[in-house]
Amino acid sequence: MEASLSRLLTGLSVHISRSDGRVHLATVKSVDGVKSTIMVEWHERDICRGKEVSSSKNSTLSICVCVRKRPLNKQEVNKKEIDVVSVPGKGAVLVHEPKQKVDLTKYLDNQVFQFDYCFDETSTNDLVYRFTAKPLVQSIFEGAMATCFAYGQTGSGKTHTMGGDFTGKLQNSSKGIYALAAQDVFALLSQRRYASLDLCPYVSFFEIYNGKVYDLLNKKAKLRVLEDDRQQVQVVGLQEEYVSSAEEVIKMIEMGSTCRTSGQTSANANSSRSHAVLQIALRCSDRAKTLHGKFSLVDLAGNERGTDVSCNDRSTLVETAEINRSLLALKECIRSLGRNSDHIPFRMSTLTKVLRDSFIGEKSRTCMIAMVSPGMASCDYTMNTLRYADSMYDAISQVSELEEKVYSELQV
Repeated sequence: MEASLSRLLTGLSVHISRSDGRVHLATVKSVDGVKSTIMVEWHERDICRGKEVSSSKNSTLSICVCVRKRPLNKQEVNKKEIDVVSVPGKGAVLVHEPKQKVDLTKYLDNQVFQFDYCFDETSTNDLVYRFTAKPLVQSIFEGAMATCFAYGQTGSGKTHTMGGDFTGKLQNSSKGIYALAAQDVFALLSQRRYASLDLCPYVSFFEIYNGKVYDLLNKKAKLRVLEDDRQQVQVVGLQEEYVSSAEEVIKMIEMGSTCRTSGQTSANANSSRSHAVLQIALRCSDRAKTLHGKFSLVDLAGNERGTDVSCNDRSTLVETAEINRSLLALKECIRSLGRNSDHIPFRMSTLTKVLRDSFIGEKSRTCMIAMVSPGMASCDYTMNTLRYADSMYDAISQVSELEEKVYSELQV
């Protein structure tokens, strides 16, 4: 634990405030867990001793983990499914997990999870967007590389959240996080404080299926993912189109969504079996079209197990294995990012490779929305989703708690 503490805190920037209100910056050089001492290097020399550490911290943590519960669907209501998921507060979700004792007595085991935000079945896409993706939109105007993921089992509401409300099989693409983000991008572009930046918005939309990349705006053309000599990952041939309105973006979403690869699982007869990535890039209006900031919005494939697909042919099992491998890689990247690790394993999968700039650099911002189904029949899948999200939230929380300890214990 001592070595882990030292590794996590070394290099952390802290602000020390003096009684006269002046703030000075220091960097943690080493941590001695046995002696409970912390060595720092000052960035300025005229520091008085015995001052408190400022409560304003360096914003090294830039990851938000949220959960959204959907309502029971018509099929579950007809089957008289029991709702086993509750959202008792803003940051808590409670699962009443059905279990059985050795003597076959059945009982409910209440499992509580804590996250940044939890949304119940009455929450609208607009409300979820306001607390998850909306804060990231402004960050790309400040040069950030932002990413928002929707994660969960098939049928948990990922595509509804990202792509828009469904009426039968028809989807209203103007009501999803994709479109809401696009609308806010154009709203900010029209504001005076950003007009001087002279930025132009561009959109691309692609899917990752079985480790291969396909352009959803160009007849599903197969694309290559290459890394250049500056270690920048390029999706060669990806069509990136200039857009002049949110309505144009919505049309692209509708066109691209109809092209996504789908298949049949036990949870959904028409399950999306690919990761869909909509990217909104802000580029400078110079000749080189220099990238200023980018927002990647990702509707991930369902996190099914091999036994969850209705067809057990080899290609379907390979497809499921590839999805799970990429989701594992994504988890490791986000956990490494949350721990401020020097090494981010983005080369583990095509998904994390094409999203490299979301994990590398001080200006990366990430939000994950874990989608859960409320029915008792889906309880195992719901628990798997929550454990996946919880493992990332725990890693981030541990770093946050250690930072709090430094700020409360460090003395000048």
